[in-house]
Amino acid sequence: MKQSTCKQEEGHGGHLCVLASEGRFDEIRRLAARPRFICFNCGRVAEAATSLCNPMPLEK
Repeated sequence: MKQSTCKQEEGHGGHLCVLASEGRFDEIRRLAARPRFICFNCGRVAEAATSLCNPMPLEK
């Protein structure tokens, strides 16, 4: 699955939006357990920016 609004397309297969479309919710729970970033595209949160298409820090 390729998304044109992804700022980090090289690792897109491991982003939460892809994992959700594949039903990999246990992995999503693990990656989002301690959120530090939010995706500007979809609003999902994750601990690592690399898990999101267009990440921004939750805190400055």
